Amino acid sequence: MSTTIPTSQSPASRAETLPASPDGGVTPAPLEQLPSAATPPSPGVTPVETGERVDVAALGKILDGRWWQLRRAARDLALDPELQKIEGLTMDEHRERVLVQSRRLAEMGLVHRAYPPEVGGKGDPGGNLAGFEELAVLDPSLQIKAGVQWGLFGSAVLHLGNEEHHRRWLPGILDLSVPGCFAMTEIGHGSDVASIATTATYDESTEEFVIHTPITAARKEYIGNAALHGVAAVVFAQLVTKGVNHGVHAFYVPIREKGADGEMRFVDGVQGSDDGLKGGLRGVDNGQLWFDHVRVPRTNLLNRYGDVAADGTYSSPISSPGRRFFTMLGTLVQGRVSLSGAAVSVSKMALAIAVTYGTQRRQFTGADEHSEVVLMDYQQHQRRLLPLLARTYAATFAQNELLDRFDEVFSGKHDSDEHRQDLETLAAAAKPMTTWLALDALQEAREACGGAGYMAENRLVGLRQDMDVYVTFEGDNNVLLQLVGKRLLTDYGREMAKVDIAGAVRYVAARAADMTLHRTPLRRAAQSVLDTGSRARSAGHLRAAETQRELLEDRVESMIAEIATALRPARHASPVEAAALFNAHQHELIEAARSHAELLQWEAFTAALPTVRDPRTREVLTTLRDLYGLTLIEKNLAWYLMNGRISGQRAKTVTSYVDRLLTRLRPHVNDLVGAFGYTPGHLRATIATGVEAERQREAREYFRRQRAVGREPINEKELHASQQRSGLAEPGA
Repeated sequence: MSTTIPTSQSPASRAETLPASPDGGVTPAPLEQLPSAATPPSPGVTPVETGERVDVAALGKILDGRWWQLRRAARDLALDPELQKIEGLTMDEHRERVLVQSRRLAEMGLVHRAYPPEVGGKGDPGGNLAGFEELAVLDPSLQIKAGVQWGLFGSAVLHLGNEEHHRRWLPGILDLSVPGCFAMTEIGHGSDVASIATTATYDESTEEFVIHTPITAARKEYIGNAALHGVAAVVFAQLVTKGVNHGVHAFYVPIREKGADGEMRFVDGVQGSDDGLKGGLRGVDNGQLWFDHVRVPRTNLLNRYGDVAADGTYSSPISSPGRRFFTMLGTLVQGRVSLSGAAVSVSKMALAIAVTYGTQRRQFTGADEHSEVVLMDYQQHQRRLLPLLARTYAATFAQNELLDRFDEVFSGKHDSDEHRQDLETLAAAAKPMTTWLALDALQEAREACGGAGYMAENRLVGLRQDMDVYVTFEGDNNVLLQLVGKRLLTDYGREMAKVDIAGAVRYVAARAADMTLHRTPLRRAAQSVLDTGSRARSAGHLRAAETQRELLEDRVESMIAEIATALRPARHASPVEAAALFNAHQHELIEAARSHAELLQWEAFTAALPTVRDPRTREVLTTLRDLYGLTLIEKNLAWYLMNGRISGQRAKTVTSYVDRLLTRLRPHVNDLVGAFGYTPGHLRATIATGVEAERQREAREYFRRQRAVGREPINEKELHASQQRSGLAEPGA
């Protein structure tokens, strides 16, 4: 028996799920005082018939994770008109507005939580990023401006500098009296940081480093704050002393000073240019910087991992140049973590807008000639949005786990080389998946909202422009996945090295005995996926978590094993031959890394299910998890079929069962996006305010009245049909 359920719980039932604030920090308004992002059906719009509804409040808290108070407080800044993005501003107006907004963030101290208490922070790296991720709801330009100042420029001083550096420079960085740049990327060396060409040569006679840009390709490019606002920069350069290049190090370099006329201008030897109009993020003043023998004191070297004595002697606590380089860059991993989280937030916004509109907008009549069908009731509309909703939930849970790992490392709870390497690999896997998800969600949401989605007032096109570059900076997505793939190959090699002769014999025998399941050392699958002869039983088997896990794991394991085998001759090949062999398998490696990242998200989603106390909510979330897992399998059906992992019968079952899951989830879509916590005030999209539901109610009521009083004109098709039935129509009419 189905029951018509309203689209919001009573205030009492929602309040019961909220614990008291655990600290004296930011305590948001109780959820029952906040409007729901899921708009209730308006009169005249048919409500969805459901059973027990999802516990939106409790689910929202789980989605917001460990730092839910800080996340919501940051999210609610979007309700302040002074912190919102204004569409249609000129580039100069947008830049100035974002600078003013950044100063407000500095005054609030919201972006300082990661810094130590002795310099004005809270020593809370995880909470800091949880709040920072939500700044994209205000304006992605503001988020990136804040990220440059406090997440890159300030963090470089914090993590690469010493206590004296902190004392001298962090106060001005935190209060924004010293806007700064993170000058790493060069025109000729984007993701290849180790090969940058800017030099920092030590002069023993003056105890200074000479920062120099020897060629055009060494110019620092796409640098935030470089065009207008930056006063200082952390410049990455090749450290040369006593004729030896010790690799990339970071230097604090003043770049602008106030002249006698009060105007800011470049210091002697520093030059730059404005990158001008970009495809998005127009509130960030990106530009170029280059240096003509600019001298800075020896003490301006951020020397935590490498130092130069007055006589030019180099020393480092890390003897290996390669390990030193990756350790230095690893301290700045928070950029990838925060961009990943911001992309998840934007994906949620896009789907909240599109789903709200899709459950209100009607188009084309169905069984009832007087009633148009809600867009979300069309299977294709469900197909285009609900798998993205499942991906967004999976990405959210994986991001929460990543944020926990980040906090463990940077709070010092689990700070070791192994933990840092794991964090770097997880961040390199997460950022491509979430930023690509954001672009997919925004584009599909835009199309699903038709012409309304193209209007600037509904934000989808603007967010799409701003998010486009997220797939490129802090590491190109394909380069990051290649790093993940190399780590998988390394782990595979280590595991294989542990296998003794007897184990190797058993391993080979296992592969020969079961060609439908290629076992590898990375993970051990439980059993092969067999057909049962019954499509219903096959569908049930596919929905089992262990079956999904087995299929997803097996794809990763098998791909890595095959690549490792193909690359084995490189050990004894010449450098040219080895490079060519690796290049021939680069695409396969990146695809294996992508599959690994998807598996991590599926596992995070699965691990979150037991934390949901309400049985009905857990059931709906399990269905959503199944949709995520099965759409991944469906996407790669060709691989599963070609490699004998699944039969043709079961392949058909995958697609048919996905369609069944869409139908099951349809009644809960408003609740599922409502749990994201984005109200109309946060979304600031006209079509997500309920205005479409009101238009539909008005239209339905108008035509109902017309029919009731007999004013509705006769439909020509109905007239012809009536005439034909009565035999009055002429032949051929």
